[in-house]
Amino acid sequence: MVTRRVLLTAVLAGSVSSLLAEKDLAALQIEVKDLQGKPVDRASVIVRFVQGRSKAKFGKKIRTSWELRTNQQGLAKIPPIPQGKILVQVIAKGYQTYGQTHEIEEEEKTVEVKLNPPQPQYSAH
Repeated sequence: MVTRRVLLTAVLAGSVSSLLAEKDLAALQIEVKDLQGKPVDRASVIVRFVQGRSKAKFGKKIRTSWELRTNQQGLAKIPPIPQGKILVQVIAKGYQTYGQTHEIEEEEKTVEVKLNPPQPQYSAH
């Protein structure tokens, strides 16, 4: 009888933690365009989860990151990510590097990134 209670408690705890984990995740999509609004394909997108705590893991810090490239439409789809602050970096040939922190509080979000052309170099000497 005691083992049955222990087993039932373990199953309930596992199902509750999986429900909490699914609730705190967000579907994230990064849309990369140039200043004229044209999509930038093959841009490297790096997404790092910066701040937030997992309720399912009883407050343990979450450390996750993803590295991928945009498709021909300039889209990069990130697997489900915990809600909180994330750092988005975009690197593309012929454009300035983009880096900014975003707050993710919705279940689905599209982050729009506009890349600037490179600035001319100058010297102070």
